Amino acid sequence: MSANVYFQEVSQLFGRLQSQQDALKTAAEKCAEAIYNGNWVRMFGSGHSILPIMDCFPRYGGYVGWYPIMDPRLMWTTVSGFGGAEELLWLERQEGYAEVFLRHNRWNPQDVCIVISHGGQNAAPVEVAQAAKRDGLYVIAVTSGDNHANRPAPHSSGKKIGDIADLIIDNCVSSEDAVVPIEGVTGKVSGTSTVSVIILLQALVAETAAILSRRGYYVKPFASPNAEGVPKTRNEEVYVEFRERLHRTNSKAAD
Repeated sequence: MSANVYFQEVSQLFGRLQSQQDALKTAAEKCAEAIYNGNWVRMFGSGHSILPIMDCFPRYGGYVGWYPIMDPRLMWTTVSGFGGAEELLWLERQEGYAEVFLRHNRWNPQDVCIVISHGGQNAAPVEVAQAAKRDGLYVIAVTSGDNHANRPAPHSSGKKIGDIADLIIDNCVSSEDAVVPIEGVTGKVSGTSTVSVIILLQALVAETAAILSRRGYYVKPFASPNAEGVPKTRNEEVYVEFRERLHRTNSKAAD
């Protein structure tokens, strides 16, 4: 049964991700330091790489300190046409576009920037990583180690996001991404890179919260209305906390 093949592949992927514990610990220490000091962990991805970011914050279990950098033109709302995946795939490869939308981004050198890209080579993630590095942020690349080691760098800089980052977290997925062969079909079906990065980011969220707790900083996570023992006002409190931190950091960046 092909569904079982996929389950087996994902189970094996879980095992491989254990190899990233040291990198996750280092990343969590950097993220905790930023959040503890009132700054942000900025997260960027384009195309399907935006999905782990959206699943990180805001969502149940997420907490203030994680800041999605999202451009609607670098994600899709339909397959083709206005807002389509076809157009997105063209745009994220165009050099210079990231610099344009980052004009509206206010970050600080004390922030951390996580850049997610399975391939690690498209212009948008490469240039976000370059901009963050230039501005003094600690840069974490979440990418395929296979792609980083074996694929060319088409960007004019000759770099992929792993070449720019201070730290690489390997999603442990092959460059092909899809994993299930089907008889009579050329190429495999059922991708795994999004599953992998969602797991990695959620593990990072957990480890960061634990480090903060040991420092006496207790995060307030978004909570399901079905969660017991959590104040009914919790989620509104989280939004207020988010807005207040954003106001402070934007004011600092403008100084």
